[in-house]
Amino acid sequence: MSADVAYDVVVVGGGPGGYVAAIRASQLGLRTALVERESLGGICLNWGCIPSKALLRSAEVLTLIRNAQDFGITVGDVTADYAAAMRRCKSIVEKQVKGIGYLMRKNNIAVHTGQGRLADANTVVVTSGEGGQTMLRTKNTILATGSRVRVIDGVRIDGQTVASSREIWALDSLPERVIILGGGAIGVEFATALHAYGCNVTIVEMLSRLIPLEDKELSDLLARSFAKRGINVLTGTKVERVEVSGSVARVFVTPAGPDAGEARVLEADRVLYAVGFQPNSDDLGLESLGVNLDRGYVKVNSRMQTNVPGLYAIGDVAVQEDGPKLSLAHVASAMGEVAAEVIAGHPTIKLDMNSMPRCTYSTPQVASIGLTEEQARAQGDIHVGTFPFRPNGKATALGETEGQIKIIADARTGEILGAHLIGPDVTELIGEFSLARFLEATPEELARSVHPHPTLSEVIAEAALAVDGKPIHL
Repeated sequence: MSADVAYDVVVVGGGPGGYVAAIRASQLGLRTALVERESLGGICLNWGCIPSKALLRSAEVLTLIRNAQDFGITVGDVTADYAAAMRRCKSIVEKQVKGIGYLMRKNNIAVHTGQGRLADANTVVVTSGEGGQTMLRTKNTILATGSRVRVIDGVRIDGQTVASSREIWALDSLPERVIILGGGAIGVEFATALHAYGCNVTIVEMLSRLIPLEDKELSDLLARSFAKRGINVLTGTKVERVEVSGSVARVFVTPAGPDAGEARVLEADRVLYAVGFQPNSDDLGLESLGVNLDRGYVKVNSRMQTNVPGLYAIGDVAVQEDGPKLSLAHVASAMGEVAAEVIAGHPTIKLDMNSMPRCTYSTPQVASIGLTEEQARAQGDIHVGTFPFRPNGKATALGETEGQIKIIADARTGEILGAHLIGPDVTELIGEFSLARFLEATPEELARSVHPHPTLSEVIAEAALAVDGKPIHL
């Protein structure tokens, strides 16, 4: 085993939490190393956030061209090359990965490729693919190992007929019929893209509605939009098993709940598994160090510290002692910055998990922050303001008037408890609510800050005015 020089910080995992933590640590003068077993950027960049958004953009352009006549433009026959779109996705990923590699070199971060494991609180052993081992001595370690697909009983992912959101990027053929298991963010995003390419899409969701963690009103509006476009949705439906015969998958489903009826069979050319994830906390040496875990997640405080001195955890592998668990790339990055600043003794902030924006890039897009209306009502008196995109001039010009913005505020203090958006480019608008909560702005202050015309952001101001029942354009 070769030994590397000592570091102030070793980050295990090069995803959006890990590489950001490493950069911040280096910026603060800490000698930093990063360990990554696959590709810099992690799941998000290589198989998740970035390629899926690239594919969704291709689907958006395809839809826009097909509807060109609505904008006074006549086009001939339109041919969609799905394989070319997938190649574009991969090329974008390659550029982004190279960009992170450049940032590692720019910030003098030593990158070690291989599987990292804690030998003790101050030693990370890196095993390469060839079996060689390097021992990294460190004063502090940040675990940023992320998560992986959690497979349910009765389903086997073969990477061809049955694929998860990871394997799908190796498949450039377009199936005629697709069944998507899971109606969360990943499921509805792939449903949007594949339906735009002409696939017959069916979503199977065990819970009672699509995007079940979002505000119910948003779920209902998204389901209505999907139904209008011909995307089939089966909610309250449990997957018993998936059988593959040749190139055909048979999905056996029953009604979810105690009174499950007889199984019905759905057939498809491809099944996309988008049900859930589990933390990558096994085989890290955590048990021997006595690290506190909660269902496999590493427990941390608001400073990202575990119960073991010098050991930190961020991102999907970690769970904070208070606040909701959010497996999101930008949350991992924010946690990484805090961990690096705590290690360096630099001033930092306490992250408010209820102020973390959540984005779903379906059509229409969905974005939210804070409490749902149901959660807020359970806590006390609230005021709710809602404003649709339909009267908005910019939305009308874009030809995208579907959706609305809802703001939930505390009836006594005016504190913005939650915001729930569905409609055009709302994933770009949600940042204003993140800033508003950070600065403790009220709906009145949000409304009185001047929003340029014509923009989609004017709907935010109108929804803020609607909290007091006084919108201008409705």
